[in-house]
Amino acid sequence: MHLPPLRCAHPPPEGVTVPASPPPFAARAVRVAGSPVREILALTERPGVINFAGGLPAPELFDTEGLRAAYDAAFATSAARALQYSTTEGAPELRAAVAARASARGLPTGPDDVLVTTGSQQALALVTATLVEPGDVVLVENPTYLAALQCFRLAGARVVAVDCDADGIVPEALEEAVRRERPKLLYTVPTFQNPTGRTLPAARRAAVARIAERLGTWLVEDDPYGELRYEGAEVPWLAAHPGARDRTALLGSFSKVMAPGLRLGWLRAPAALRRAAVVAKQASDLHTSTVDQLAAAHYLAANDLDAHVGVVRRAYRERRDALLAGLPGALPAGSHWNRPEGGMFVWARLPEGYDAGALLKVAVEHDVAYVPGAAFFTGPADPRTLRLSFTTHTPTEIAEGLTRLSTALF
Repeated sequence: MHLPPLRCAHPPPEGVTVPASPPPFAARAVRVAGSPVREILALTERPGVINFAGGLPAPELFDTEGLRAAYDAAFATSAARALQYSTTEGAPELRAAVAARASARGLPTGPDDVLVTTGSQQALALVTATLVEPGDVVLVENPTYLAALQCFRLAGARVVAVDCDADGIVPEALEEAVRRERPKLLYTVPTFQNPTGRTLPAARRAAVARIAERLGTWLVEDDPYGELRYEGAEVPWLAAHPGARDRTALLGSFSKVMAPGLRLGWLRAPAALRRAAVVAKQASDLHTSTVDQLAAAHYLAANDLDAHVGVVRRAYRERRDALLAGLPGALPAGSHWNRPEGGMFVWARLPEGYDAGALLKVAVEHDVAYVPGAAFFTGPADPRTLRLSFTTHTPTEIAEGLTRLSTALF
C-alpha cells in the first residue's frame, strides 16, 4: 500500500531540520507513582519541623567512631581489595557474619546461603525480577510497605490484598486468596510491620507456612525491623518453619541497626532462587560496594553489634512510650492506635469524617508532619489512617510535636 508522505501543519522553513521526538517512556515508568513519604520528607526539611513521617534511624545513635575505625581497618588490611571489583555474591567474611547472626536467631544458615545486596530494597527487587512476570499475581498485606508496592507494579504484577486484622494476615483469607488467585508469591513484613507496627503471631506464621507448602507459592519475608524489639517474646521467622524453608526468600538489612547510609542488606533464599538472584544482580550493579562490605565485616568482628542494638532499643522504647503517652491528648476523641512491641511505627485511625491526607497541609503549617495512611493500601484506602514514626526525636521533642499536632487537628 502506498502511503502519502507525512506533512506538518506548519512546515519548517526551507533547509531547517526538525528533530524527531524520542520514543516514549515504558508504560510502567508512567504508571507507577512516586513515594509520598519521600515527597513529605522533602516538604519538611526546613529547620524546626518535628517530623513523624520518616522511618529513619536516629543519627545521634550511630556508632560513628566504631564505623570510622572499621573503614580504617578495611583500608589498612588491603586498600587494593577494598577499592577493587568484587564477587557478586558478596565478601566472604561479611556473608559468614550474616550467616552467624541468622543462625544465632534460630535459623541455621551458612555463608553460601547468603547474597549481599545494596540494601534490602535491592534484595526485594532481585527476587521480584527473578520470580514475577507481567500479569502475575502478588499477594500483600493490607496496608503494606509502600516501596514494595512500587517494586511489584514496576514489574507489571497484579497486586492483590489479603484481609488482615490487628494481628496481621488472617490465614483463612490467605488460603482463599491463594486458591482463587494462584499467586506467584506472598510478600509480608511479619515483624513490626511497616506501616502498622503489628507483629504476626507464631500460630499464624505456622499457618501461613502450611498454606504455602500445601498450595504452592513463594514467600517473601521482609525483616528490616526484627532486631528492634522492646517488649514481648521473639517470634520465629517464617523461613524457620519446615514447610516454608524451601520456598522463602528472607530479606535482612543493616540499615536500622548499623547505618542506612552503608546501603547493606542481604538475601537468604533456597539455592535455585539465590543463584537466579545472583544473575539478576550482575545485570543490576555487578556487586555491592566492596569497601562498605569490608568495613561492615571489620565492624562486626571488632565490635559487639548486639550491645549497640541494646542501646538503640532502650532509646527507641523510651521514644515509643513518649509517643503513646501523648496520643490521647493529641488526637481527636474516638481515635484509635496500636501499641507495637518494637520497630519504628505507630498506626492510628482518626474518627469518622476525618481525612488524614487533607489535614497534613494544616499540620505542616504548624511545623509537624506524619504520613497519611492511604498510600499504603491496595485497593480502597482508609483516609482516616496515619503512620507516626517515633525514632528520630527525643521524648521532649515528641511531646512538643504532639502539642502542635493537637493544634492542627482540633
